[in-house]
Amino acid sequence: MSDRPARIMQFLPAWAEPWLEFIELGLQIVLIVLGAWVLNLLFRRLIRRLAASYSLPAELVMGARRVVGLLIYAGAILMILDRFGVSGTVLWTAFTGFAAVAAVAFFAAWSVLSNIFCTLLIFTSRPFRLHDHVEVLESGDKPGLKGKVVDINLIYTTLQEEAENQVLQVPNSLFFQRVVRRWRP
Repeated sequence: MSDRPARIMQFLPAWAEPWLEFIELGLQIVLIVLGAWVLNLLFRRLIRRLAASYSLPAELVMGARRVVGLLIYAGAILMILDRFGVSGTVLWTAFTGFAAVAAVAFFAAWSVLSNIFCTLLIFTSRPFRLHDHVEVLESGDKPGLKGKVVDINLIYTTLQEEAENQVLQVPNSLFFQRVVRRWRP
């Protein structure tokens, strides 16, 4: 600790000398958090005044407050991580790599997720039920897929064709992309 000024050392007890780096780091973190809190408070007041003077909608005000808070506290977290020696470049590289992989995975699973969501809509909005006879129309003049609903699972709705002893597995998302005609038994 020879690089520390002697005047700082004279105010500290002897036991605190080895802990000086940790105390300094802790004080920096506390000051960063306190600064972020004060800055967030000031921006919230500014947004409140702007909303009152310009009669802004409550949804816009709430969104602005959340975005400002997110930016301020994200900056504070980056500053704290910098105090621990974590590089912002490394964090940005890791974040963009993760975002790219997540985007690819999302697009790969889009059709499956769409069918699962449409299953939830089928169960809640009830456009048809088990044992109903339905027809998925291609357009106004063309006949489409037709049959009795015998099963609804997460991905497909199974239709039993009337003329033949065959089943059709129709993706659930198709019921929300086409016109559906329904007959109840």
